Amino acid sequence: MASAPASDVVGPSPSPGGPVPLTAPRDGTPEPVADVDALAEVVARFAAGTGPVAVDAERASGYRYSQRAYLVQLRRSGAGTTLIDPLPLPDLSTLDTALADTEWVLHAASQDLPCLADLGLRPRRLFDTELAARLAGFERVGLAALTESLLGFSLEKHHSAADWSTRPLPDSWLTYAALDVEMLVDLRDVLAVELERQGKQQWAAEEFAALVNWGSQPPRARPEPWRRTSGIHRVRGARAQARVRAIWYARDEVAARRDSAPGRVLPDSAIVAAAELDPRDERALLALPGFSGRSVRRLARIWLDALAAARALPDGELPVAPTVDGPPPPHRWAERDPAAAARLARCREVVIRTAAAEVLPPENLIAPDSIRRLAWAPPDELTEESVAAILRGFGARAWQVSLIIAELTDALAGPPD
Repeated sequence: MASAPASDVVGPSPSPGGPVPLTAPRDGTPEPVADVDALAEVVARFAAGTGPVAVDAERASGYRYSQRAYLVQLRRSGAGTTLIDPLPLPDLSTLDTALADTEWVLHAASQDLPCLADLGLRPRRLFDTELAARLAGFERVGLAALTESLLGFSLEKHHSAADWSTRPLPDSWLTYAALDVEMLVDLRDVLAVELERQGKQQWAAEEFAALVNWGSQPPRARPEPWRRTSGIHRVRGARAQARVRAIWYARDEVAARRDSAPGRVLPDSAIVAAAELDPRDERALLALPGFSGRSVRRLARIWLDALAAARALPDGELPVAPTVDGPPPPHRWAERDPAAAARLARCREVVIRTAAAEVLPPENLIAPDSIRRLAWAPPDELTEESVAAILRGFGARAWQVSLIIAELTDALAGPPD
């Protein structure tokens, strides 16, 4: 099924003079709700509202250690807009109960679902406007871009990277936060019509259901998180890797204690520099890039102790290369398994061609990692049923499998003799 391009979207006509700046919520900017009595009033009001509820959350990424929400914004027809301060109100389960049968509208839901879940807010049904726009084939899927192109209003995004743990929150920040949910349901309605026009409403329904299921699961702890240190690829040898690990965990303890983003305690580049050169005294440590700041210098003893501990480790306790779960990096395939490399190239061509025909990004048609794993280790008995079973095991939705299964199975089998 070839879909109509998103450029032909049916929606409000753009203003002849360009987009209209959206500078204030239509009902004014509410004060954040910060006590249980006010929350109870909000719960009653939103329970009595009608239609979907727009939901957003603001975190303090880059400033704080945790990824908790520092402001929650909601808007619903008949209930208006509310801002909730979750610092004095860390349990919003009563609001969750009131909205249990309501569709939640979020933009880039995967970013907010974990911090909302921490507050007891878990949607049973949702509509993700960013994901809907991707499925509909829009090139620009940010909230501001979609609000402008589909609704004719421009949103300012200059507070998106603010430190939302600040208290009290400035009035301009509160207005910005309220505007993030001001047009969200309107945007949902236009995108729903567009998805129906392109015959993709079932695709979206499956994607949204998968998001709800993902958001209901407890977060998984990442094994050996220190290996994600930026620049670690330059650190050679198990002993030097042990130094990265030691400083990383020392930094993490300080960051957690201070509730500060780890990179504000000590940048990754400093960890890598210390791991490479292994300074043994404060003078040598402070001469390294990233260790010159006053706050970093005050913690010099912590970094030196971490390095000393790594130095004293017996060989049997040094880091070992992690077990790779899955295929090697694709650039090594041609050397290690030329047949697999050829399969991967054919499978990728199927994905790219099908995605172009359906007007959506290839990564939304099927997860690239699923294609890599399938091409590296296809089923012994190569049938559409066996290939489909593997894709479903990787989490592929029914609509994704149905679009590519025939050509993908042929690609795995290779060109006819």
